Amino acid sequence: MLQVVTIETPGLGDRSYLAHDGEAAVVVDPQRDIDRVLAVAAEHGVRITHVLETHIHNDYVTGGLALSGATGAAYVVAAAEDVAFSRTGVSDGARFSAGSLTVTAVHTPGHTPGHLSYVLSAGDGEPAAVFTGGSMLFGAVGRTDLISPDQTEPLTHAQYRSVRRLAAELPDATAVYPTHGFGSFCSATPTTGDAATIGSERRANVALTSDEDAFVKELIAGLSAYPRYYAHMGPANRQGPQAPDLRAPRPADPAELRRRIDAGEWVVDLRQRRFFARRHVTGAISIELGDPFATYLGWTIPWGEPLTLIGRGAAPAGSHRHRPPRGSRHRASGGAGRRPHLRLPGLRLRGTGQDVGDRRARHAGRAPPRRVAGRSPDRGGPHPVLGAGTAGRRGPRRRGMGALRQRLSCRHSRLDPRPGRPAGRPRRR
Repeated sequence: MLQVVTIETPGLGDRSYLAHDGEAAVVVDPQRDIDRVLAVAAEHGVRITHVLETHIHNDYVTGGLALSGATGAAYVVAAAEDVAFSRTGVSDGARFSAGSLTVTAVHTPGHTPGHLSYVLSAGDGEPAAVFTGGSMLFGAVGRTDLISPDQTEPLTHAQYRSVRRLAAELPDATAVYPTHGFGSFCSATPTTGDAATIGSERRANVALTSDEDAFVKELIAGLSAYPRYYAHMGPANRQGPQAPDLRAPRPADPAELRRRIDAGEWVVDLRQRRFFARRHVTGAISIELGDPFATYLGWTIPWGEPLTLIGRGAAPAGSHRHRPPRGSRHRASGGAGRRPHLRLPGLRLRGTGQDVGDRRARHAGRAPPRRVAGRSPDRGGPHPVLGAGTAGRRGPRRRGMGALRQRLSCRHSRLDPRPGRPAGRPRRR
């Protein structure tokens, strides 16, 4: 009997799956931290025989090749994909067995040109489940603009037809298991619900309740920005990434942290925003540790640069070391632990807004604006973070991560202490 175990990755809005018959198992779209998958397989007492990729992923570094190597399982990837590693290539209609389970590959282009869905059945019985990757999502479909602008419209047409093919060929009772659609930027539109069957998707999925021309027009018009690091994921996954280095980084003492900040390296404060706003190490940026952490980290920090994580715990970088490798090739090169703003002598401290404002001013050759508690810089000018048109405005102005990334473009300029201000705690006004 087929059993499906869902392995959630809320930080990326994705799901991986382990499907088994009690003895043999297949894994679909594993994340890079394969220790979670191995733990699930051990818990259920099953042997992984196949690792299935629905597509070359654009939102995370896959753990497929590493998992295949660790278990001896066949690594199943679309034969049409150009990759730099040995794999079991499959095409539309290919069938193979995993214990008593039968797996059938279905070509479902749209999210990517070579995208596959996998239909699982118990022996020669009716299809029991379909793993749809970035094709059919819960009430929605995967986005179609991640390959190139020239291919967006053809892939959107293909996506419409792929979802309709799945609905036409599979029974209503077939359970649907997508990889994307749980907060992932790989979803073209918001998804609905937490479970679905082919029958329920017939009534709810946007590709099954609209005509093709309207679907294509509305989907393309609604596509929003996606993280910058996506551009690096496809090439990395085609090379065949190995398992990440999950060793805890060395703690950074005050002198080393000062050196890294002075050298223009990225220092990320993991604490809640309210703590960062109250007091933080000058030169650090705030990316609060939560579900979207890995996505925002990869969106904000340039590809492949070293970073240091600081937070309230004794070893923040070590205890959360799984998160950065999932969506990037960043490696935490150090960490500072409990209450770093109080235990790192020689590091200047500021409140939110001043660091970015001073960087922008110095970058433009101007003196930093004078701050008055409770007021915008210069009493009427643009806010140093939020920009023009925000004077007198209460609360934040919404901006996309792309705009924020541009506003941090002078991040690597070394900041000297403000004239006449000693290092250490800022004076009260």
